[in-house]
Amino acid sequence: MSASDQTSDGAAPGIWLANQPYLLLSFTALCWAGNAIVGRMAAGHIPPVTLSFLRWALAFLIILPFAWKHLRRDWGAIRRHLGTMIVLSVTGIGTFNTMQYWALEHTQALNTLLLQSAGPLFVAAWSLILLGVRLTLAQAAGIALSLIGVLVILLHGDLTALTGIAFNKGDLIFTVALVIFGLYSVLSLTRPPIHGLSFVGFTFGCGAACLIPLWIWELLARPRIQLDSTNLLFLFYVAVFPSTLAYLCYNRGVQLIGANRAAPFFHVVPVFGAAMAFVFLGERPQAFHVIGFALVLTGVFVASRKPAKAG
Repeated sequence: MSASDQTSDGAAPGIWLANQPYLLLSFTALCWAGNAIVGRMAAGHIPPVTLSFLRWALAFLIILPFAWKHLRRDWGAIRRHLGTMIVLSVTGIGTFNTMQYWALEHTQALNTLLLQSAGPLFVAAWSLILLGVRLTLAQAAGIALSLIGVLVILLHGDLTALTGIAFNKGDLIFTVALVIFGLYSVLSLTRPPIHGLSFVGFTFGCGAACLIPLWIWELLARPRIQLDSTNLLFLFYVAVFPSTLAYLCYNRGVQLIGANRAAPFFHVVPVFGAAMAFVFLGERPQAFHVIGFALVLTGVFVASRKPAKAG
């Protein structure tokens, strides 16, 4: 879900689906929406670090046979940029997803899905801080509008609550996670010029490895996962769909139509996710969800519009 994933992975097999970018990107959004639902359903059954570690460890094992030859070829470039690759793995793979699952222990899946739409705002902020990319007036106005939308969701529609802030713990955790993912997205622009499968193969494996110390601590501090059929299905889903298949489909979709045209599909994630939350979790939208989400999307639209050419 970032600039780092917008890499051409070479020609896909000559099958019909591999050449249907809108279906591929819609499937990606569906998988990522399902991740929030499964994370919420797994809360209380699978501890967050365990879920994140097993997700990426299994995804690494799945992708490794396909990525191996590219990793061998690109290893010199990876080693020369090892610090950057490790930081990207820790922030975008290890930290972000662990915090998402932690947040889902304390808030509704619907909240995290709607807040996720504010991700481009944090990317813009980090771009300004790290790269000196100056915002246009429209971008600044869009960011301000979207931030109001985020506050509406965080404060459950009561902006007067700012005088006595008492945020939902899960919403705050996920907002911090989005800030970290924004950092990852901007830093990914400095990644070495390697094959997309090399990139996901390394970051999946390194991201899982960086979680091992926290995983060991969690095994000692919290009840361990029960390997029953339900939990195994949760693990299968998060390893195969939002990790392996979603990343491959997203990369192929971007290759076919470009990153700019693919970006709006991120905003399909809350639509799919909201429908799933209603069906599987019994969550119901409130007025503040609708208002906040509308403000976020309006702000993102305003901020991302291409400036009109002079003359």
